Amino acid sequence: MVDQVQAAAPDGAGTSPEFVDPGTKAGRRFPPKGQPLITGFNRIGLWSLYIKEIRRFLKVQTQTVWAPAVTTLLFLVIFTVAMGRGGREVLGVPFATFVAPGLIMMGMMQNSFANSSFSLLSGKLQGTIIDVLMPPLSEAELMIGIVGAAITRAIMVGGAVALAMALWPGVTLMAAHPWAIIWFGLMGATLLALMGLLTSLWADKFDHAAAITNFVVAPLSLLSGTFYVIGNLAPAFQAISRVNPFFYMISGFRFGFLGASDIGNSNHAVIGAAVGVGVLNLALGFVTYRVLKSGWKIKS
Repeated sequence: MVDQVQAAAPDGAGTSPEFVDPGTKAGRRFPPKGQPLITGFNRIGLWSLYIKEIRRFLKVQTQTVWAPAVTTLLFLVIFTVAMGRGGREVLGVPFATFVAPGLIMMGMMQNSFANSSFSLLSGKLQGTIIDVLMPPLSEAELMIGIVGAAITRAIMVGGAVALAMALWPGVTLMAAHPWAIIWFGLMGATLLALMGLLTSLWADKFDHAAAITNFVVAPLSLLSGTFYVIGNLAPAFQAISRVNPFFYMISGFRFGFLGASDIGNSNHAVIGAAVGVGVLNLALGFVTYRVLKSGWKIKS
């Protein structure tokens, strides 16, 4: 039998007492069944996912942060030696100084892709994807957490590469336009993080993700003016390079350091590219969100 308690009249008068079911009264504190308890933006859940992703790659930071810095520095050593030390200049600066920003950006983009492409794919293959899907996180929060962690890794790698190159003789890193360094650095890392997340949704095994890395990401980054100015190419290849979004990321990032690039030598000339890469990221972010929301290959 349900326990009942005596409740006084609301006006405090000496009216006859009423008996109410305390279970019913307590039940009014909760929403109906099926209605979510967490409404709005789940900040705690998003922060927890972000920290989880950060800790995942920091556990092997020798491989995920410092190794890319060493590899990228080897690129600088090999190309500067191959080009000779005879004072070769590109865009009015020594070749080592010219190529350094492109290598920093290339390392950031490649590692941003590697981080986000591993997140969901590892869960799918190891059978732990439910640990990501069960928490009360919306698709947007899930995407932001994974992409944010990938961008963080890209920034760490970029900082490590920049530190290594700053100590290399013959390289001078100056911030001619800090806004371009920040904007194109973030946009490049975001673009590859979104591409990596889409890859992790599509891929069924690690070979699929490796194929995208080797046949899409690496060629687009290496053939985007990282080691040369596209003005030295034939007109047809110049047109192909201008279709490559990596070209604008790397050239805009280089403009931030040198004040000169294939795009132009003034803020006005680069702003169009800055707006373009921002719009591209918004479009790709919307596509990624819709694919993630559909549950394609993760909720079947």
